[in-house]
Amino acid sequence: MSLEQTACEDLKAFERRLTEVINRLQPSTVRWRMVLIIAALSTAFGAYIWLTDPITHSATVAQSLINHLFFTLAAFSLVLLFIVGIHKKVVFPSIITSRTRIVLSDFNMSCDDTGKLILKPRPTTT
Repeated sequence: MSLEQTACEDLKAFERRLTEVINRLQPSTVRWRMVLIIAALSTAFGAYIWLTDPITHSATVAQSLINHLFFTLAAFSLVLLFIVGIHKKVVFPSIITSRTRIVLSDFNMSCDDTGKLILKPRPTTT
């Protein structure tokens, strides 16, 4: 087995593993995106109801938040989701592919969003 064949097999194994990792992350990423969308829409809807309520203008902020418990809970859950790092979980596959692209650029390679390797032409020396 030549050195070139070994290198080709190593690249194929790396590509298979990278696509496996990215594909495995996709279902959880979709779930976290749905959680984030639901929390954001609930907060927006609660804010609309809260701001259009005529009592809001005459009540204190604390009393208004108690009166509009849906908005208070939705906003609290949205803040809590960001504190626990939902923003990282939503874009985790993109973080992996961008960091992989940085490493692969040293070897005149790149990868697409699914993890497939892209071989770039060798730079010509003149």
